[in-house]
Amino acid sequence: MDKIILKRGREESLRRFHPWVFSGAIAEISGHPSEGDIVGVFASDGSFLAYGHYQIGSIAVRVLSFDGDVLKDDFYEKMISRALEERKAVCLDGSESTTCYRLVHGEGDNLPGLIIDYYDGVCVMQAHSVGMFRAKKQIAEALRKVYGDRLKAVYDKSSGTAPFKAGLDLVDGYLYKAEGFSSDEMTVLENGCKFLVNWTEGQKTGFFLDQRENRAAVRKYASSRNVLNLFCYTGGFSIYALSGGAVHVDSVDSSRKAMDMVDRNVALNGFDPSMHTSYCEDAIDFLRNVPDGKYDLIIVDPPAFAKHRGALNNALRAYQRLNASAISKVAPGGLVFTFSCSQVVDKEAFALAVFSAAAQTGRSVRILDRMNQPADHAVNIYHPEGEYLKGLLLYVE
Repeated sequence: MDKIILKRGREESLRRFHPWVFSGAIAEISGHPSEGDIVGVFASDGSFLAYGHYQIGSIAVRVLSFDGDVLKDDFYEKMISRALEERKAVCLDGSESTTCYRLVHGEGDNLPGLIIDYYDGVCVMQAHSVGMFRAKKQIAEALRKVYGDRLKAVYDKSSGTAPFKAGLDLVDGYLYKAEGFSSDEMTVLENGCKFLVNWTEGQKTGFFLDQRENRAAVRKYASSRNVLNLFCYTGGFSIYALSGGAVHVDSVDSSRKAMDMVDRNVALNGFDPSMHTSYCEDAIDFLRNVPDGKYDLIIVDPPAFAKHRGALNNALRAYQRLNASAISKVAPGGLVFTFSCSQVVDKEAFALAVFSAAAQTGRSVRILDRMNQPADHAVNIYHPEGEYLKGLLLYVE
């Protein structure tokens, strides 16, 4: 096996179980590893540290194990079984009211570079590393062993996530289908709400499972309110608001496919069509033209404004402008649910951007709650970078 030998003193993060080896920490590469190969990582004194997937870039190795488990044939079966047991522990797998969840959350489940979302028997995987992409057939087989007859299909949707410069055959498709299964879309339950999920045409794996608990919070506060859901995608927050007794909900997104799915989800849940309006428009422009006080609950859930540190300052300014607009528009006594899913924007920076936005409006604003990602999007305690979703619930006088 090829070896990665670290510079003196650069092994400390691995001894604290951080799952990344940065290229700047490497003193020597013994052998000629190809991207995606499993390599051994060693300290400068020759002591073993970890095994992981080698890759080209600033993160040179994503650690899979600090012992020899990754070299065993049942490695993926063992790791996926552990992930499933955790979902059972937090009352997700087997729940009658929720039939979808994240099964594997990268570093949070000690499988860096791998995402698997579960939709009532269908597993949709995304590889973010060459190593995980090359292991996709092993992963699919492990899923078959772990779920048994419950598994209907495994779909690989890595074309938008795996490194495109690695020369991989990035074509999405099924790795497994049970006999008789033929659909690319299904209805799932989340806290009793029904949602159509299309994993072949939808964004990410088909649905944004990380907002499950925050959607439930919207349902809690939606009664008798006029609600605006910006960047709504397929209407997750909108359905919860309607189920919570909202007077009316307006959903806004620039994607026509997403808006069509919103309307289908409204009908699927049996709501009166007059209680909901879809707008296929740019959410920022829509908010700018909203009359003051029209809405007394506004949800601001934009896509990631910063995907790397070089875009951080521009992202913070964008969050400030967007939140200033929402805070200025919401009715007196209204609520604003605001979020950032940018990993490089930490909780403190996001809160400061929202504070600056509130100060800009001159209105009295209080923080009622701080929100984050749910238990199935677990954060490895040794990898705090995995805490990417943050949100604030604001009360605006």
